[in-house]
Amino acid sequence: MLTPETSRYARCIVASKKIRWDIDADVLRGRVLDASRDFMPSGLSLADDLPFLTPAQRRLFSQVQGRTYANLFGLVERFVNAKVLEVSREHWFGDQVALEALVRFSEEELKHQELFRRVEQLAAAVMPPGYTVAADANAVAGLVLGKSTWAVLALICHIELFTLVHYKKSIAAADLCGLWKDVFLFHWKEESQHAQLDELEWRRADATLSPGDRDRAVTELIELVTAVDGLLQAQAAADADYFIAHAALAKPHHERAIREVMLKAYRWQYIISGVQEGTFVALLDSMVSEPQRDRVAAAIGALS
Repeated sequence: MLTPETSRYARCIVASKKIRWDIDADVLRGRVLDASRDFMPSGLSLADDLPFLTPAQRRLFSQVQGRTYANLFGLVERFVNAKVLEVSREHWFGDQVALEALVRFSEEELKHQELFRRVEQLAAAVMPPGYTVAADANAVAGLVLGKSTWAVLALICHIELFTLVHYKKSIAAADLCGLWKDVFLFHWKEESQHAQLDELEWRRADATLSPGDRDRAVTELIELVTAVDGLLQAQAAADADYFIAHAALAKPHHERAIREVMLKAYRWQYIISGVQEGTFVALLDSMVSEPQRDRVAAAIGALS
């Protein structure tokens, strides 16, 4: 008889086997990105905050953000995979069902990194030159993994949860480039299991902490949120420069609005939207005190 916790790991394995997909055979299928279509829905890109954009400019705005969306997922999955492999050690000589679930998680994350590298190549083929990724994936991973396991798993859980929210509430129903949309359909299918595994491992890490350790871990989570925001500021600035260089804006003073909305959109996508949906906050509330929860909320609120 499996324990309730092991049963959850087992269900993730069953789901992983059922929806398993291949990059070429199932996702890309020999297609290219359609540069005549949006990549990012307006509910995430916040393009509606820029009413002066022409249809062509709105499309480019969505494509720049969509390209970054794929690249940043590839970047964060570098540290996600490293942490998953690290916590799997706790199951090496214990729960073999949990170990299999985490090994599958790791394999899928490696596949996602390859998928997003391929998407970047496809984007580069249809978009103007000059696009840059502002952060180095290994440097970001090193910074994140220097924090406590509790804080890192909290950040990872938040990322996985907003991935699900974005697809279900925005991407699925939007009229977008078919290939770009399929990339995130298949990504969502596997992230649905990953979010459950994140929660299980986060709770397991939480059970080992003293009150003092947990308070320090909350501080580290806030430090990670601040670090993520620094990454977003750098990428938003780079993407605004790239967009302005190719958008042929009619009025120079529109550039300031472009820069403001680009950063607002990235903060919405990668930080705020995942909190407003509620699942992450409910999980956090079940592990921390009210003052600790308020500290995290104040740090995030300062970004909105």
